[in-house]
Amino acid sequence: MPGLPLLLSSMEHIIRQYSLEAGALEAQYIEEYFTEFRRKKTAEEIIDRLKDREHLILVSMAPPDDDGTLTPVAYKIGHELRSQEANIMLSDLVSQLREVVDFSNRKIFYSWIGGTRQEWRGQGRYRALTEQQEEWVHAHGYHELVVKTKNRFYPMRATLDHLNFDVIKFQRHLRDNRESKVYLSKKIAAEVLNQHRT
Repeated sequence: MPGLPLLLSSMEHIIRQYSLEAGALEAQYIEEYFTEFRRKKTAEEIIDRLKDREHLILVSMAPPDDDGTLTPVAYKIGHELRSQEANIMLSDLVSQLREVVDFSNRKIFYSWIGGTRQEWRGQGRYRALTEQQEEWVHAHGYHELVVKTKNRFYPMRATLDHLNFDVIKFQRHLRDNRESKVYLSKKIAAEVLNQHRT
C-alpha cells in the first residue's frame, strides 16, 4: 500500500501521505460514504486539480482488522493557492479571498476537501488530519491555511472553530442561507504547532 504512517497516537490514528493518483482513488472511495455531499469528487477531478501544483493528500486508516487489513476512513486534501490562478474556480476563490487574505510575498495553502466516514466520526480523526496538515504546511514554508465550507455544515464549522480557525468572510446566498459560503483562516507559526494534541 502506498504511503508511510506519519502519525500514530494512543487513539491508534494511522495517517498516511499519498501520491497523487493513489490518494485521489482513496478519496473517491471514502467520499462514496458521505451522504451529506450532493456531488462527490472523482479521482479524475482531484488529479486534474492537483497535478500542476504543490499539494498534500492525507488518509486516516482504521486500526487493522484481524487479518491486518487497513481501511481508509477519513481524508484531507489541500494545495497551494496562487495569487494569480488560471483555473476559473480557483481564480474566483482568490478574488473572494483577496480582501481578507494577503497574497503578497506569502505562501497560502488551501484545505480543499476532506471528511470522515459517519461511523468513524467523533474519534479525533479530523483533528489529527488537520494537525498533520498544519505540520506539513509549516514545514513547506506556507504562512496561512484557508478553508471554505457551507453554512449548512454545522458540525464542520464547529470543528473548525474548535481548531482555532477564524471566520474571515461570509458570502450570503440570497435564496437559502444554509448555502451561504463561510471562509476561514489560520495563520501557521510554530506556536500553533505547539498547541497540537495528536
